[in-house]
Amino acid sequence: MKIAFIGGGNMATALIGGLIKQGTPAGYLYAVDPVAETRDRLEKTFRIVTGEAASGKLADYDAIVIAVKPQTLKEAATAVRPFIVERQLVISIAAGVRSTDVARWLGDHARIVRAMPNTPALVGLGVTGLLASPTVNHDGRMLAEQVLEAVGEVVWCNNEAEIDSITALSGSGPAYVFYFMEALATAAQNLGFPPEEARRLAVGTFTGAAQLAAQSEESLSLLRERVTSKGGTTAAAIASFMESGIAEAIVKGTSAARQRAYEMGEEFGQG
Repeated sequence: MKIAFIGGGNMATALIGGLIKQGTPAGYLYAVDPVAETRDRLEKTFRIVTGEAASGKLADYDAIVIAVKPQTLKEAATAVRPFIVERQLVISIAAGVRSTDVARWLGDHARIVRAMPNTPALVGLGVTGLLASPTVNHDGRMLAEQVLEAVGEVVWCNNEAEIDSITALSGSGPAYVFYFMEALATAAQNLGFPPEEARRLAVGTFTGAAQLAAQSEESLSLLRERVTSKGGTTAAAIASFMESGIAEAIVKGTSAARQRAYEMGEEFGQG
């Protein structure tokens, strides 16, 4: 499995590191990035070969992962277009931009998988939504899984609307968690704890609760109820959260993220 990356940012770095950790030889990986500092970092960290711009070298790889921001995806795909070959799988990592637009920019290339990972991929605990074009066969889907499972779990989607929803849930979700963690750390400081200890309390609480949920087969609501004794301290906090409509606000915010993913597809998929 030989993989080339277009873009050497955080997500490409996470994937390259994950693949090497799982046993992919460094010589089977290649990264293209116009920034010399980025190329130097990748070469020193992973001992891989890099290039400044797309070239005929890309034809040597089984899959090309385009890991750039949505607003630069068209430019990146256009640069890659002269060098891809029919057998190659192209994996696009860009929120909102639809597979049909990527395929068009690549000269109607048939083998496209759209991927939406999240930032916990940086520590090997990501969740990635995947959507394959109808012309991607079983082997192509398995190849996409191999690449993205190097940094965590994968979930297959059936259509563009589903992967936009994944974008709003797990793609953006870490920011929601960090937002709540920030609030909990602020509460700890308000109760007299110094900032460092407040952060440790907030992060430790979330880490422990997340591990408990991951290792339990019980529903999330039941896990919450087990901590919430009637008339106790947790019940007082939950009642306050409910009065403030926090759950409803989270659902509403996620819907706003889902709508923005659709809008980004419209905005950046032009031309």
